[in-house]
Amino acid sequence: MGKNKLYKFNQLATYPHVYQNYNVQDPKLTDYRGEIVDLKNNWRKEHFKNDNPITLELACGRGEYTVALGRQFPDRNFVGIDIKGARIWKGATMAKEERLNNVAFVRTRIEQLALFFGKEEVDEIWITFPDPYLREGKARKRLTSPRFLNIYKEIVKPNAFLHLKTDNQPLYEYTLETLAEENCNIIYHNDDIYKGELYCEELAIKTYYEGLHLENNLTIKYIRFQY
Repeated sequence: MGKNKLYKFNQLATYPHVYQNYNVQDPKLTDYRGEIVDLKNNWRKEHFKNDNPITLELACGRGEYTVALGRQFPDRNFVGIDIKGARIWKGATMAKEERLNNVAFVRTRIEQLALFFGKEEVDEIWITFPDPYLREGKARKRLTSPRFLNIYKEIVKPNAFLHLKTDNQPLYEYTLETLAEENCNIIYHNDDIYKGELYCEELAIKTYYEGLHLENNLTIKYIRFQY
């Protein structure tokens, strides 16, 4: 492990707005004091100290979208989820420096969401530029596969909005087909969101990697849906 990555891991462990699951075989969250915490059904009361809605960003990477949403909507709570600690360090550090008390991060696998969030505890989910897993036999790993849709369904409120933002055309098409097969309500979809007026203000947020995609003339696709 490089010195820079080790530094990020060590610093991340000191942030009070970051929780980590160090062992997937032992699904417990640890806080900055090294203590095991149980936040399931208690995120508003124990961490955010308010009754505001909770939005998750899945596969949040560097956490730029989570932080930007936190800036844009101070009356909502946002939690970025990713397994890569060196990635979420960036967003977690930004949130700390900007004192965004409505932003938190969890380092864990997305398969374990229902262990850390309770039934109907989540008001909204964003899936931003996830790995499309295009290789044959990898469809089950896609974050919009039936396997993951069933996980999200356990924790979101009825009629919660779920969003996919991606540059990948096969993933976009796969998601539309899967949502139809799963009888989800596709509210809106667009395979080139910047071609015309944006459907919602959150779509104006651009991460570092999205900027690279646009420089390479890739179009950005978006789907909003409900169960």
